[in-house]
Order: sequence, then structure tokens, then C-alpha cells
Amino acid sequence: MTDIGYFNAEIETMERSNLDALVEERIKYTMKYAYENSPFYYKWFKKNNINFSDIKTHEDLQELPIITGSTVRDRQPPETKEFEFKCGSWDDIYTIHETSGTSGRPKSFFLTWEDWQRYAEKYSRAFTSQGFGTGDRVVVCASYGMNVGANTMTLAAKNIGMTIIPTGKCTFPVRLMQNYKPTGIVASIFKLLRLARRMKKEGLDPQNSSIKRLIAGGESFSPEARDYVEELWGVKIFNTYGSTEGTMCGECHKRVGLHVPEDMVHLDVYNPQMKDFVPDGECGRIVLTTLLPVGGKTGTLLLNYDTDDTTVVVSRDKCACGRTHMRIMNPQREAETFWISGNPFNRVDVEQGVFQRENMEYLTGEYESFIYGDEDEGEITMRVSVECETSDKCDQELIENNFIKSFFQYKPGLKQAYSEGSFDLIFNFTGPGDLEFYRIKGRPRRVVDRR
Repeated sequence: MTDIGYFNAEIETMERSNLDALVEERIKYTMKYAYENSPFYYKWFKKNNINFSDIKTHEDLQELPIITGSTVRDRQPPETKEFEFKCGSWDDIYTIHETSGTSGRPKSFFLTWEDWQRYAEKYSRAFTSQGFGTGDRVVVCASYGMNVGANTMTLAAKNIGMTIIPTGKCTFPVRLMQNYKPTGIVASIFKLLRLARRMKKEGLDPQNSSIKRLIAGGESFSPEARDYVEELWGVKIFNTYGSTEGTMCGECHKRVGLHVPEDMVHLDVYNPQMKDFVPDGECGRIVLTTLLPVGGKTGTLLLNYDTDDTTVVVSRDKCACGRTHMRIMNPQREAETFWISGNPFNRVDVEQGVFQRENMEYLTGEYESFIYGDEDEGEITMRVSVECETSDKCDQELIENNFIKSFFQYKPGLKQAYSEGSFDLIFNFTGPGDLEFYRIKGRPRRVVDRR
């Protein structure tokens, strides 16, 4: 993979000083555009006594108030008559989109054709950095609904000469793998896991298929889960992170963090408890700002927008791939972080415990967990249910011990609560198809808080 190039070498390899200068130029233009075109930001600047022309640098952005998802939802119908975050006339709007609504009422977003071109460039850079290009045939398992991911990838494919097989889901007939011999698949880790198992049942070994590389997106995942799915397929999996709001970051072939397209989106990391931004290397919530090229237009613009996803800035130094844009860790959903006895853990921590390699000799990888109890009245209990390959062959003691060792490894507070008896873990082992989420439509909720 040493010969992998760039989609936009001039921008992707721009020296840090020049990149920072470009970002500042776009910050100044974006502030002016927001003031002149966004009904919300026009009032927002005035309400907060902010002169838009004073916002020129990264540090100036950090002084602005934080915008949340509820701010957007409260400035659109039915709460208001107009969409106050829409930044242009209807003549300029090419498509209308909504977020999934998993964390509340869907948020509306409006895209111009220029927005689509910028979105597509972000994915074009990521695909190219992962080794995709002319001659590749890629199955896109992401939904072609009102979100933007699948459509953006399809536009990006046109940019770099790929062929797209737009299945929209990973339950497509296995014959597609045999007929069209795709070289890549875009899907979540669990969709890739289930597809591999289904192919094996139908006599097609994923390791002997036409697939050369995979892209995981749609939800965060543990490194252990990725390692295991890579083992099933016999190829590398590259991570991507995208949203309707326009983040769209991707790992390059070196896989040392996801590159942020800094010329098109400004990303900061914020600690809501401290009410302050944190330095590189510390965990916090992703706060993004749309960056427009001078003269550019957009249908929806966001300044200092709290995504509710958490990450860590890995580095702003040049990557071994030659790209100079900053890198972040795989983001996690704040909504999937839970607190017990004052100590946090994320769904990914539970997943990591399940996917310990020894466990996978017995497990399918499917799991769910439920939190019960009341700290004021007694202990908190988390029941972890895992699906065994066969009900009569499952080393329960080994799986429990591996899970406990992994789960508490970097959580001394939770480990202490466990040893003191204020927090308990119990395990439930099921056969194939017996987990609760199989009986519920929609994306499985892997951790459910029933306190």
C-alpha cells in the first residue's frame, strides 16, 4: 500500500502554517456569511454582542457560545414558522435532509449543490487514502434515505472512478458477491460480521471472496471487534466517521487516527463539565464549525456545534502517509456513555469485553446488556447477555473472566465499586436468535439503562 496517493494532494499535504492560514481565511469568510445569510446567527451575533468581523482565528472560535442539537430543533417547525438555520433561498437548495432522530426529534438540514461537492470531496479523500480507486466495485450497505452518508459516498465514487453497488443494506443476496465480485463493502462492524457468517452458511468463504478491503462506519466499535471481523474476512477494515452535519473523517492506510478535513470543517474538543475546551490528548465532545471557501455558499451553516459525540485529538503533526490534517480517535456517542457510582463507561467498553479473542471461540459476537437498580437503595447490577454459537458448547467461566478483566482494566472506580459490592455484573448465555433485540425492530440497543 506504499503507492497510495492523494485525491487533493495540494490541500491534504499542505504545510501546517499554510493550512492554518487557509483555515483562518475561511473562518473570517464563514462568519461574514453566517451574519448575512443565517436568520439564526444574525440574531445570535446581536444577542451575544459579538461582532462577526472580530472572529478570525481558532482561538476566537473557542470564545463563542456552544450550539446544541436542541438549539437547531427549537428553531424549526413546528416550534417556529421558518427554518432559522437555513442559510439561503429555496432557489439555492438542492436537497433536504433530516438526522436519524435517535437522540430526539430529527433536525432538518438543507444542502446546496456546492455542499454536495464539498461533502463528496471529503469522502473522496478518505477512499483514496485507503487505497480505493478506478476498478474498485464497492457495496454500500448504508441507507439511501434522508441521511447523507450513502449518497455522499456514491458521489465520491464518481470522483475517483469507483463503481457503486447501492444495496442500502447488508441483507442482500449472496449471489451479488459471486456475480459482481465487489472489492469493498461499506457497512457497520456488526453488518460485516453477520454478512460473513451468512456467506459461510451458503458455502462462500469471505476470505476467498473478491473483497480487498472493508470500510466500517455508522457506529463506533471496539478495536477487538474490528480485529475479529478482519480475521473473518482476511482483509483490513478502515474506519470512517460521518454525519449529516458534515464531519466526514476517515482513516488513511496507516490507520493511526481519522483525518479531519480541516479546510472544510473546524473541529474542537470540549468538556461540558469544565465548560471549556481541552488540549490535544484529552477526551471531550466534538464541537464543529462549517468552513466555507471564500465566495462559497451553503444551505445550512453551523458554528461551534456540539455533536454529542466524544473523541480525542491524536496529533496535528504530519502523518506517516504524508497528510498534514489533524487526526482523531474513533468517536463514541455520548448517549452511549453510562455512569455508575460516579464512574463512566461506554457501550464500546462492553463490546471490548465481549470480543476478547478467546471468547470468540464460543460466541457469535452479538450481545446486549441491561443496567438495573438504584444507588440510593442498594447495588447497581449490569446483566450482560451474550449469544453462543451453540447452547451446549460455551465456556461460561472463561468468557466471564475475560470480560471482567477487560472491562475493569482502565476503570479503577468501577472496579472498586464491584469489589465493595455496590456494583455487580451478572452474565446470561443464550443460543442463536434468543437475545431480546431480535424481537424489536430497528438498530439494536446494545446497552439499555433500566434504572
